[in-house]
Amino acid sequence: MNAFDFSRDFLTIGTTVLSFGDFLIIALGLCLLLALFFLFSIWRSARMRALEAQYLRQQDELRAQEAEARMAQLVATQSELTGRLASMQDSVTVQQSAFSKQLDERLANVTGRVSQSLADTQKNTMENLAKLQERLAVIDTAQNNIQSLAQDVVGLQSILQNKQTRGAFGQSRMEAIVQDGLPMGSFEFQPTLSNGKRPDCTILMPNDGPVLVVDAKFPLEAWSRLQEAQNADERKIAGADFKRDLEVHVKDIAEKYFVPGETQDTAFLFVPSESIFAEIHEHFEGVVQKAHKSRIVIVSPSLLLLSVQVIQSVLKDARMREQAHLIQGEVMKFMTDLSRLDDRIRKLKSHHDLAAKDIDQILTSTDKLTRHGAKIESLEFGAPEETKPVEKGKPFLRAIESGEQ
Repeated sequence: MNAFDFSRDFLTIGTTVLSFGDFLIIALGLCLLLALFFLFSIWRSARMRALEAQYLRQQDELRAQEAEARMAQLVATQSELTGRLASMQDSVTVQQSAFSKQLDERLANVTGRVSQSLADTQKNTMENLAKLQERLAVIDTAQNNIQSLAQDVVGLQSILQNKQTRGAFGQSRMEAIVQDGLPMGSFEFQPTLSNGKRPDCTILMPNDGPVLVVDAKFPLEAWSRLQEAQNADERKIAGADFKRDLEVHVKDIAEKYFVPGETQDTAFLFVPSESIFAEIHEHFEGVVQKAHKSRIVIVSPSLLLLSVQVIQSVLKDARMREQAHLIQGEVMKFMTDLSRLDDRIRKLKSHHDLAAKDIDQILTSTDKLTRHGAKIESLEFGAPEETKPVEKGKPFLRAIESGEQ
């Protein structure tokens, strides 16, 4: 048996003649290049998934840092408002005490008409102080509301805990997370949209924005078949069925629950298990990409919990801003009343100074009249029968009538 001759001519291309050995070397080289290209594609795909996961983790960390910074800012604002209110209360108390003491001292030195005038003025002043006390009571109430809201924001509660015996998947678990994480009135289960469709849940957004739709109709049967597959063929068939069902469900959400002006342009597809969520992102990346293009976000219980916490923080931040506006309005009213009180105190001081001046002038006239009376009494008349008491009093009467001082 003769050995195979690799140098024998095998292929002629133009003027180039290739032996069988040359052709075999070229074929092996092409196969090696194809294998290297295939391995590079696999490595590139794995690298892209790792970078995407790292980007998502960085985004989550940035959101957490922004939430902490906002919380610190709210606490600082609340502390500053508390200090300002306490300073205003102390100032009003000191001014009220000083005013009451000065008013008592001056009222003790005034009689007659001046006493009545000061009594009327004091009555008006006490009414104004009562109004100021009412304003301070309103400010204290608003301050207590802010403190209560701040404690609620700091004390984040466990949202995954289910208070009743419910199922572990689908609608029941989604309702438990939403009910435990949001206040009553900020969500609604099984509502009816304007197009007649009924999503599993809608969440109210701040500033009367369109509602956010959450769907919990996960294709659990197809997933169960995938988990129960006994061999590779069954798993392949079940995986294709699960992928098809999931894509159809994503399409249904996009067609039914996107109503312009009524719902957000993004919806949540709730997956009832963290393991199912990880399996979908690991083995069904194409479905995840299609969902993103359709503005459907696939969320696990932990991601839904995080989203609910963010919405709750935004809602509470909006309510705290409303309370801040209320406090600002009450402070402006307080400053207006305080300015009015200062004007009335200055007017009272002016009236008191005028009254004191009038009393000094009356005392001066009284002293002069007393001296005139003493001079009249010291006069010597001739006979007692010629004494005329009326004539004796005429200089005194003339002095009063002429206003002589």
